Amino acid sequence: MARESFDKEIQFLRLLVLTSGAYTRQQFAERLGISVHTFDKTIKRLKEIIYTMSNELPAHQEKELTQMLRYSYYDSSDPMLLFLFRAKSLKESESIRLSLILKAIQEQALTTAEIIDICHEQLPGDLPLPDEKTIRSDLKYLEEVGVIRKETGGRPFRYRIHHEIVTGLHDEELTDLYDFVDVMANTQVPSVQGYLLRDNLKKARKQTEAASELFLYKYHFYSRILDEAHLYTLFRAIRQRRRISFLYFSPKSGKRYTSQNTNPLFEKESTGKQELLLPLKVIYDHQYGRWYLLGHSKRLGITKYRVEGLTQIEEKESVLEEEFARKCAALEEKIRFSWLIDTGQPVKIKVRFYHPEGNEPNFIKHRVQQQGQWGMITEENEDSFLFEIMVNGTMEIRPWLRSFGSSCEVLEPAYLRREFINEWKEIQSYYESIRENI
Repeated sequence: MARESFDKEIQFLRLLVLTSGAYTRQQFAERLGISVHTFDKTIKRLKEIIYTMSNELPAHQEKELTQMLRYSYYDSSDPMLLFLFRAKSLKESESIRLSLILKAIQEQALTTAEIIDICHEQLPGDLPLPDEKTIRSDLKYLEEVGVIRKETGGRPFRYRIHHEIVTGLHDEELTDLYDFVDVMANTQVPSVQGYLLRDNLKKARKQTEAASELFLYKYHFYSRILDEAHLYTLFRAIRQRRRISFLYFSPKSGKRYTSQNTNPLFEKESTGKQELLLPLKVIYDHQYGRWYLLGHSKRLGITKYRVEGLTQIEEKESVLEEEFARKCAALEEKIRFSWLIDTGQPVKIKVRFYHPEGNEPNFIKHRVQQQGQWGMITEENEDSFLFEIMVNGTMEIRPWLRSFGSSCEVLEPAYLRREFINEWKEIQSYYESIRENI
């Protein structure tokens, strides 16, 4: 699957999940910045992938994709959007060839020459036959990712499936491992690798008597797992100190994707912005389930982007280690007082929290101490305590303060106190028209 195609299908599926079929074909295409013809082609492509790679969807192929997404999400604990990751990185010929290799060495160890003979015998006639260099490259890749292992002994080397982690476990141990991976995949980020491991363990459990589902977990930010497609590219660029270029679509923009202009007769202005960035850090917002990329731009300096808006990412030249270290130090200084990623001016916030009546232990104080980051409790009496913290701007800390309701009173700065007063007055006004005799 081409990189641009994968970018498009990520945006396509995210919008499909979030709108649950509320858009018409024309509206959907306009929102994504593609033609209706491309919309239809993408739907067809996604359906083909689904029916090829998933056995848990309804058998009626005429069912709308939006209905299948809703059905799969509410009926199963498996996030169906993972099918896109399974189809993402391999060409059709590579996918078939690797499948043949894995099947051939499932039960016995084989040499490279024996694997080449099997591929030549069993590959479809319309696909190119691999040479020895291609097969050796495939075996090296499978060995690096831990799927196969090289047998001990001299040349010619023999390869076989590396599945001792499953075959070496008793049924009870396999169930415990599956339950652990299931919980971690649904509660930790990144999640995709955990889901893929869970799927493999599920297949192993189905071959035993330990296949019952005891628990059911749901990932809270269903469409956000699609953002993880970019994470490992970004992590690799950070490790190698490489700049990246990408086309960025702001969450405020009207469109989410625009295809590359390959025909000058149909060239059109893109709504995205082409950016060149030295990536420095990736941060996850647990509250909203969002990934952010922070980096240094020659044009803007330290800047940040929502990962869901990144498309057509390409790695560029690397920078010197000294330069990278300077940029990282500048970023850390910039976000030293960030509640999350805010790079605004530092402001001191003073809040009074009220103790709950007749509650022990004090869950308000416990939560403030646990979630208050570097803030400090400066005064305390029987009824309340003062909490002070220096943060970059007030935008990111607002939801946390607001979540305490009447147990929290903002004292400083004065403008933030006035804004909270106005917010609570507005909320109060929503209830004034309710009749008392209802």
